[in-house]
Amino acid sequence: MRAERNSFIKGKAMNIGCTKRKALIAAALCAAAWALPVQAKECYSPDARSKERAFSRAVITQGGKTIWLAGQTAAANLDFEGQTRAIFESLDKTIKGAGGSGLKDMVTMTVFINDVRYGDRFVEIRKEVFKECFPGSALITVTGFARPGVLVEVQGIAVIDGK
Repeated sequence: MRAERNSFIKGKAMNIGCTKRKALIAAALCAAAWALPVQAKECYSPDARSKERAFSRAVITQGGKTIWLAGQTAAANLDFEGQTRAIFESLDKTIKGAGGSGLKDMVTMTVFINDVRYGDRFVEIRKEVFKECFPGSALITVTGFARPGVLVEVQGIAVIDGK
């Protein structure tokens, strides 16, 4: 009887030990997952049209910190290209100021232009600036902006490592 009892107690101790080991392993895996750097984004551009127009059909993120970027405009005395480049510089600086890496952290943008003829030029500049893994985007033509002489405005969202 004593042998059976000792065997039973030993078995319970092993089960408790096994459970504790499993819990410790699970805790270690969770801690390791939290310590890994966040992959800011994965771009989904399965078709020629999205590549041609320099936007992603979807941008997938997991974890990280979200930065909501206010609409950016530039000096009204600049031409369309000058305003667009200045806006991208401003967005880059803002993202970096919030702890990110810059424009590569952008996951989506809404672009407002006041002349439909600027659309293709905007896309060319965006291709040059982002090169690949473009943000999701909407391009909207408006009748005017709050300040005279403004030709383009961009607002967006960026996702950065949440550390």
